[in-house]
Amino acid sequence: MDPLAVYRLDDRLAVVTGAASGIGLETARFYAAMGATVVMADIDGKMLAARAAEIGKCAHAFAADLSAPQALERLARFAASIAPIDIWANVAGTAGLFDLVDAEPDAYARIVRINMDGTYWGCAAAARAMGTRGGTIINVSSNAADQPMAGLSVYAMTKAAVNMLTRSLAVELGPKQIRVNAVAPGFILTGMTGQARMTADKLEETLRRNAARSPIGATGEPADIAHAMLYLASDASRYVTGQILRVNGGATMPG
Repeated sequence: MDPLAVYRLDDRLAVVTGAASGIGLETARFYAAMGATVVMADIDGKMLAARAAEIGKCAHAFAADLSAPQALERLARFAASIAPIDIWANVAGTAGLFDLVDAEPDAYARIVRINMDGTYWGCAAAARAMGTRGGTIINVSSNAADQPMAGLSVYAMTKAAVNMLTRSLAVELGPKQIRVNAVAPGFILTGMTGQARMTADKLEETLRRNAARSPIGATGEPADIAHAMLYLASDASRYVTGQILRVNGGATMPG
């Protein structure tokens, strides 16, 4: 018996949102490398098409605003027209740094719409498409759900909601053989965390500050999260549902 065979995703179709960059892109690459057909979805159609082309013929691009329920239903129909959906990864997300007294309704609504509404309706579209044949849904949370930080109250609120949504749906969808889990990354260098906008000195300072929060003195990369996303998509996690897998270098350790 090959213990690594359970990580293969041959003959499976995976939907990955937020797949044009960062964690979503790396997740799509991992799924494709393990044999899956991958439907990559993102609002940035131009970048998405380029990244899907890099992955190859097993990757299909779907450009849309993934916070809209109707768009997520269209995504599910598009994916199902290729093959039955086995895996759905809700990776699309956004952040915003502002204090409560400076908060503006539009900024608040955007974070809630993308992180919370997009994940909820993504799960709904996935569950409808999977029906009773089973499958696995993986949401992306954050260590911000466990670690209060000034200026990130809205972001933290949405990710805490993702955690409870994940647990609730694991109970609700379990009888249909649909597993629901989440990955909660710590600090990961991506465009969303501002990597592209940092000077070399600022980047070094940011890495040092975040490494100090980890007992092993580490910061993460998208591949660290993609490994966890692969585990939860594969049969290696067949006995795992309703769990929040924290990949954060030990920065948070809730009991």
